[in-house]
Amino acid sequence: MWLKPEEILLKNAFKLWVTEKDNEYFVLQRRRGYGEGAGGLTGLLVGTLDTVLDSTSKVAPFRILHHTSDSQVYWSIACGVTKEEIVQHWDWLLQNIMRTLSVFDSSEDITSFVQGKIRGLIAEEGKTSHKLEDDPEKFREAYLRFENWFALPPEEKLVTYYACSYWKGKVPCQGWLYLSTNFLCFYSYLLGAEVKLVISWDEIWRLEKTSNVILTESIHVMAHGEDHYFSMLLHLSETFVIMEQLADYSIKRLFDKEAFEKERALSDPLQITKRGLEAHAKSEQFRTFFRLPKEENLLEVHESFLWVPFSHFNTLGKICLSENYLCFASQDGSQCHIIIPMREVVNVEKPDTSSRALTVYVRGKRALRFTEVRDYQRLATSIRSRCGISASPQHSASAEVIRGECQSLINHFEDNPDDVTLMVGQKDSSKAVSTEALMTVFHPQDVENLDPKMLKEKMKEQSWNIHFSEYGRGTSMFFTRKTRDLIVRGVPEALRGELWMLFSGAVNDMATHPGYYTGLVEQSLGTSTLATDEIERDLHRSLPEHPAFQSDTGISALRRVLTAYAYRNPKIGYCQAMNILTSVLLLYAKEEEAFWLLVAVCERMLPDYFNRRIIGALVDQAVFEDLIRENLPQLVENMTDLSLFSSVSLSWFLTLFISVLPIESAVNVVDCFFYDGIKAILQLGLAVLDYNMEALISCHDDAEAVTILNKFFDSVTNKDSPLPPTVQQAPVNNNDKSTRLNVDISELIRESYEKYGSIRSEDVESSRKRNRLFVIQTLEDTTKQNVIRVVSQEVKFTPAQLDELYNLFKRQLFLSCYWTMKSPALLHHDPSLAYLEQYQLGFQQFSVLFYLLEPWAFCTNKSTLSLWVFRLIDENQDGLVNFKEFCCALDNLYCGSFTNKLKFLFKLHLPPDFDLPEDGVIKKSPERGRGKVDLQAYLKQWQNEILRKEETIKDLPRINQAQFIQFSKTLYNIFHGDPEEESLYRAVAHVTSLLLRMEEVGRRLQEPSSPAASSKPTPPDGEDQAPLTSKSSDTPSPQEVGPEVPGEDWSFSFEQVLASLLNEPEIVSFFDKHVDIQSKMTQAQVAQLKLTGNSK
Repeated sequence: MWLKPEEILLKNAFKLWVTEKDNEYFVLQRRRGYGEGAGGLTGLLVGTLDTVLDSTSKVAPFRILHHTSDSQVYWSIACGVTKEEIVQHWDWLLQNIMRTLSVFDSSEDITSFVQGKIRGLIAEEGKTSHKLEDDPEKFREAYLRFENWFALPPEEKLVTYYACSYWKGKVPCQGWLYLSTNFLCFYSYLLGAEVKLVISWDEIWRLEKTSNVILTESIHVMAHGEDHYFSMLLHLSETFVIMEQLADYSIKRLFDKEAFEKERALSDPLQITKRGLEAHAKSEQFRTFFRLPKEENLLEVHESFLWVPFSHFNTLGKICLSENYLCFASQDGSQCHIIIPMREVVNVEKPDTSSRALTVYVRGKRALRFTEVRDYQRLATSIRSRCGISASPQHSASAEVIRGECQSLINHFEDNPDDVTLMVGQKDSSKAVSTEALMTVFHPQDVENLDPKMLKEKMKEQSWNIHFSEYGRGTSMFFTRKTRDLIVRGVPEALRGELWMLFSGAVNDMATHPGYYTGLVEQSLGTSTLATDEIERDLHRSLPEHPAFQSDTGISALRRVLTAYAYRNPKIGYCQAMNILTSVLLLYAKEEEAFWLLVAVCERMLPDYFNRRIIGALVDQAVFEDLIRENLPQLVENMTDLSLFSSVSLSWFLTLFISVLPIESAVNVVDCFFYDGIKAILQLGLAVLDYNMEALISCHDDAEAVTILNKFFDSVTNKDSPLPPTVQQAPVNNNDKSTRLNVDISELIRESYEKYGSIRSEDVESSRKRNRLFVIQTLEDTTKQNVIRVVSQEVKFTPAQLDELYNLFKRQLFLSCYWTMKSPALLHHDPSLAYLEQYQLGFQQFSVLFYLLEPWAFCTNKSTLSLWVFRLIDENQDGLVNFKEFCCALDNLYCGSFTNKLKFLFKLHLPPDFDLPEDGVIKKSPERGRGKVDLQAYLKQWQNEILRKEETIKDLPRINQAQFIQFSKTLYNIFHGDPEEESLYRAVAHVTSLLLRMEEVGRRLQEPSSPAASSKPTPPDGEDQAPLTSKSSDTPSPQEVGPEVPGEDWSFSFEQVLASLLNEPEIVSFFDKHVDIQSKMTQAQVAQLKLTGNSK
């Protein structure tokens, strides 16, 4: 490898290097302790020094130096791992450089020329690799070490590396931590002791920062039940964030492909870089904070002051610019932020050079003045260009477009200011879509009603109107601490839908997709899927006590919203709890608004909540447990098992407390959720437990604790609710009214903010990432245990052996996905399927794993025979093999009787029933939500499996001559390398000769008068064995050994073959000999990664 020329004083290194070759201008050297004379104390010390100091010499013990006769300074210009590699560089210098150097007059010119040439070579090499790294030269050296030490496939992408200590027991090993796309690797070499660690990201259960008495701060990694600690990192926080991102990337890519498909920035595993991960993390944080669509990416960040008109001062903060949004967030504790869609920007004033300021004019005669912007010219240019990118309804916001011929859609909203407060770009709904919130239809407000509750409601509206006049209204409103205070007090009924749309970011989704919902309703109308069946079943269970859902109006609107969403997102389709949430959304928002609110909740605010495994809810349960330990120590001391609160709180998270609180109280919780996200739900959960602390501590069992909480929720009221008794939800338990004290929801929410408002959203997100690993791995482990329990009834392997086989099976699937963007194997991983069907191997993956685990060397990695094995064990002929099918085949070969093993080999050579596609995978399984599951077909298949009788040897068809020849070749391949190889070969030759003679005699007896009967005389022993005793492992193509060959009118039955082979004791003893599968699995664990990489 060519190196960037660096000065070296040779006199300081004369003890560490030995000169192998030299001439007038170059020196080739070898590191002491390597090559000839390696070992001894010198080798140990040099090796340790190289590792600790991160010397390239550890993996590149050869180097070439450049020097001139009149200088004491040497320049390193190349290094090599092997002598052959460095000699190639040496020869290149002699052929291309040496002759040219003689024309220069001065040493400086010679050195300058050599350095220029080497830099040119490096630049040429770096055009395609490492071009995105901050220091390409150092990264090349690190990549060389990484490649040499861990021998991973060349496709594996090194992301970054750090010096650190790895604690092996109580002893720290100083070395280097390498983080690549799919692996966490560590290497240390101290005084002859080499420590090498390779962990794939998808095997990690825990990843967290820890500290104790010995380690002030370290990173804890748990994988395979073992704990690993890394400390003494110079940039520990940075290292942890990168590790967290890589682990999360791997988990999403391999276990949760629905979420990963939306991460386009990280779709190619071969292009992952540290810089790319950091940019992705910042964009994700940016979208989460400002509630922006998934398509937005953080493009620019500028520090500046923003003039806040309501406070009459400049607040310090950061301007964040994405493709379609201009956002600002304060950093001075004022909790002020604002979101400006580019479609709302009318003009950008010419920047003021004196104060480095620019003014952005927004629709509605508003202006935002940013000052002290360092790169104000660039920001102004970016905003102008973003506003004028497109004239589509989504982004038609430039001044020219507005002043010119605006589209009729935008003109309509400019002429109707009331509609602008909802969103720009909304399209008239079809007649089938409701245009009013259900609450306004079934409970219109009486303007003349002057009872205390209505008066208080009017006061709330007045407070919000004052807030709108000061802070703005609609998409460009300022969000401040005062906004949160108003939310905590309660949102007036008339403004609830508008504010939910604004706080959730759904207002922007709807504005940029005019007519989208109406189109979905028309497309999904009349479709019949599993999701629509479930929706119909649950329609009348959604707030059945509310008048709106006792009528066809409410039920039809609910049906349309849920069906449209199932059609939009078939990966989720429909899940229970979505009906309850959507019902409440329809009460306060128009039908189309309710749809976009549901999109915001399911796809942004509560990710992974509404699917078969409800991973998101389980993760937040774990986060809730962590918060209980931190904030309620008294409860933890008296209740060691917190799993009760996890199970109880599941409905809290899934339905935002709607299922446990009366509807008039639950909507106040939903108000807080749309403003503060999951943080509001966690805070309220802590407040509920805190309120019932004494009762929970004194309870004797879980049932009593659940009863206490249920009674508490029944006692929660909303004393300010203006809803009539017919709309309000009555408590489930009406008993003990006199003894029960009512709790006002506003007071409960206010208490949750006062006591637990210090919980930061950033900490919640960090805890989510940390617990997500453990939750998903726990679900995966549950799947594994269920699969092993089912398969153990069919095979003779022990549970421990099945556990190892499952790990190898699953790892083989993942290895085939590590270095490709769209692996066929990943396309067929569906966690919603039955346990056995979740992980299945295509032919390519199967052939590698079967080659590693088969008991005899009869099936090479890419042989035709491996295709026949795959065809045989793929019982349903779908081009995929599940774990049960794979284990049954191995069980037959390892633990089966002589007859069963022979029957397996015999069936391999029968004609194939179907052709396999090129990639080894037959496409199947329609996406969930789109296709209807044929339950009758499943039941029929299940019944057939139960009634299926065991196959006997008489059921097997006969094999023709070509197939029998191939069967004989397979036996030769199996016996190859065995100590009794020669005697086994003779036994097979004897059996084949005997069978051929028997068949010839049988044909003569059946056709005594036919001249064709003797047209093929039986060859002598030496001749008939020539094609059969070939030791070649080459197997013919399927065409050669396919269906019966025309003109051949004789064949063998399995009974004949079995009877003949039973007469050969050598063959019987060979197949009865025990083969240790444990040693095979141990070897497979080591060779699996290397073989998969080589087979690509």
